Amino acid sequence: MKIRVLILSLFASSFAFADDIKQLAPTVVTATRVETNSFDLPVSIDVVDEENIKFGQLGMTLSESLIRVGGMTANNRTQMAQDPQISSRGFGARSAFGVRGIRVLVDGIPLTMPDGISQPGSVDLNNLKSIEIMRGPFSSLYGSSSGGIINLRTEDISKIPEVNAGLMFGSYGTRKENLGASGTVQGIDYMIDVSNFHTNGYRDHSQSNKNQATFKLSTIANNNSTKITLLGNWFDQRADDPIGLPRVASSVAASAFSDPKKVSAATSETNARVMRNNAQIGLNFEHVINDHNSLNLMTYVGHRYNSQWLPTGVDQLANTKATDNGDGKNSLYQRSFWGTDIRWTNKGNVFERPYSFSSGLNYGYMSDARLEKNAYKGQLLSESSSTNFIKRDEINIGYNFDQYFQGQISPVDKIDLHAGVRRSTVGLRIEDHINDPSKYVAGDGTTYKYLDGNGELNFQKVTPVLGLVWKADERLNVYANYGKGFETPTFIEIAYTESYGGQPNFSLKPSKSENYELGFKAFVGTNTRVNAAVYKVNAYQEIVASTSGTYSVYTNAGKTNREGFELSVDSALPYNFNLYGSFNYLDATFQSSFTDASGGVRKDNKIAGTYREQIYGEISWKYPEFGFKTALEAKHNSNVYVNNSNTDQAPDYTIYNLRAGFEQALSKWKVKEFVRIENLTDKDYIGSVRVNDSKSYFFEPGAGRNYLLGINASYQF
Repeated sequence: MKIRVLILSLFASSFAFADDIKQLAPTVVTATRVETNSFDLPVSIDVVDEENIKFGQLGMTLSESLIRVGGMTANNRTQMAQDPQISSRGFGARSAFGVRGIRVLVDGIPLTMPDGISQPGSVDLNNLKSIEIMRGPFSSLYGSSSGGIINLRTEDISKIPEVNAGLMFGSYGTRKENLGASGTVQGIDYMIDVSNFHTNGYRDHSQSNKNQATFKLSTIANNNSTKITLLGNWFDQRADDPIGLPRVASSVAASAFSDPKKVSAATSETNARVMRNNAQIGLNFEHVINDHNSLNLMTYVGHRYNSQWLPTGVDQLANTKATDNGDGKNSLYQRSFWGTDIRWTNKGNVFERPYSFSSGLNYGYMSDARLEKNAYKGQLLSESSSTNFIKRDEINIGYNFDQYFQGQISPVDKIDLHAGVRRSTVGLRIEDHINDPSKYVAGDGTTYKYLDGNGELNFQKVTPVLGLVWKADERLNVYANYGKGFETPTFIEIAYTESYGGQPNFSLKPSKSENYELGFKAFVGTNTRVNAAVYKVNAYQEIVASTSGTYSVYTNAGKTNREGFELSVDSALPYNFNLYGSFNYLDATFQSSFTDASGGVRKDNKIAGTYREQIYGEISWKYPEFGFKTALEAKHNSNVYVNNSNTDQAPDYTIYNLRAGFEQALSKWKVKEFVRIENLTDKDYIGSVRVNDSKSYFFEPGAGRNYLLGINASYQF
């Protein structure tokens, strides 16, 4: 309660300072697909700038930057085997693997597959200039599974040749090195960056190694009317997976609350881990036809390899609960994917009123070759010694084909009307290579794999959106919006019907939603910017985890309701101080009863994984004469339920972080040093939760007090 009073009182005090710096709202491209001042848009959209992405940050997970954004939950899982838990207004909270319910882009190029699974770890955050985060109805203009949009924007290429190098090291044997170069050669701008990361991890069995490389090429032709940009990224990673811990210790697992660094016996004996690599290249072609028309063509192609080793807790031959903690499995997929988007933009005047619109086509394709084999103590079983050696051998093929239109017009002074519509078609098909029903024996779990697993799902939905901005005066805009959305199940979510495997779940339906939002954006004095919004989301057939773990099973929950409030304040104070804060309130509930693996779920239960209150506060200070800057951060999360039945929860917590650094410019050199201390008070807390975990290993402990030191040097020729 003290942190809430402190930060909210700081919010109030910021209105008293009105004489220093004009705070301009950032320019964004995500909402309308063309550069627009965010102050004039009828949407909730925030920008994390380059300084807050890089200064005093490790730069390995999006959660480092997104914790400051209202409406977003971004939890650091204190391990690198899984992507960070990211959700937008509760969409995506169910995810145990990858990011779901949110579309992730890099320079407009999708990092989200046609089935809705996102892999944000593909991008090196060291190469970003900003992150745009949009919530609310207009997210659905990017297709299905759009509870929100995260658009990662890479840094502009320096016209002056430059080389740079960086080194970081910190607690738990953490270190990171990077090298980069940029410049212009014969009219082609180039940027290349490589990095290496290693950590032993806060918890036992959480070591990770990751190598990354990024390149960007850009050129302008046809008398500056055409711009061509080529962007590529690659990474190779190996990470141990500490998985979660239960509340109460047992003979096979320590308690997350008394021994947070420990892992379960099954985790260590099966050597739970992941090995993955990813390569993707994208091309963006922008052409200005004339003063009123432009054309944009984007296309991309990539490949991903992912090999995951997990404990099963099931005897591989008898398919019963095992007393041997060495039983596990290896799930492997190799994914090929590609896609394209072509868009025409027109702007001008009609009846002397300004307008603009964009219309386009979008196609995406993915093909996963999936293979699942039984393992024992981290090694594959001998194929000759086990009739149950291969459990899954299939091809998953997904695609989307969408058409969209989005426009804006100012029908009268001080009123802007925004509208759009998208028609989405999504197809998911499974080709089962283990298909011999004659070998299936009722009651024998080892023969489930022989049941026919072939099938396909096809979904279509039209999602309209409408928004209005009233420009009350130069310092105040009031807006409202409404829209429909839908979210298809991913291949992971339709994979199983039983907690030990079984056939694909072709009965899973897409979730549909209606979204309402009302908000305002204001400048207070000359130095303070305030954004606020209230929203309501009614969802139907919401996809939820029935049980999560080695074999996650999903179901449709009927109707759910989300009601929330978001507030952010950014104020430049006297004497080079700056105050920033965000507050998020979310009441996410089930509005109909249903049954999952844990039993009956009652109406009005909270949606697991959603936090009722989240607060972020930061006060920073700069001393330009010495090139010094520092910031104190505070983060508060309320308690959160870990299962749909609401029988257990992770407690609330508040942590404080400190970052500080210097910057020197010496002739052609620029040198930056920083130090970061996280969890200043060494607070014991649960940093993230595993929703509806089948073994009740719900809790992933956050790290204790830890430090990070870094130095970066660049030289311009």
